[in-house]
Amino acid sequence: MAIHKMLRRSLSAEKRSTEVPKGHFAVYVGESEKKRFVIPLTYLNNPLFQELLCQAEEEFGFHHQMGALTIPCSEELFIDITTHLSRA
Repeated sequence: MAIHKMLRRSLSAEKRSTEVPKGHFAVYVGESEKKRFVIPLTYLNNPLFQELLCQAEEEFGFHHQMGALTIPCSEELFIDITTHLSRA
């Protein structure tokens, strides 16, 4: 399964609030420009993804201006990590 199919990135602002399939959640990723990814809930159980969540908490706390979960890493690193998780 291609990573682009698995990480269903939503490009239109109209679809952002509604296009999250059951069993998935949306995150914003990026250092300057944030991009939205929809990923499986099962990633929440993985220690590697939990480390990303701890970094997000340290950097943004629980109240971030985006109003959504924001992961403070590069898009490339996030894709590498989720590719690894999809194979686990």
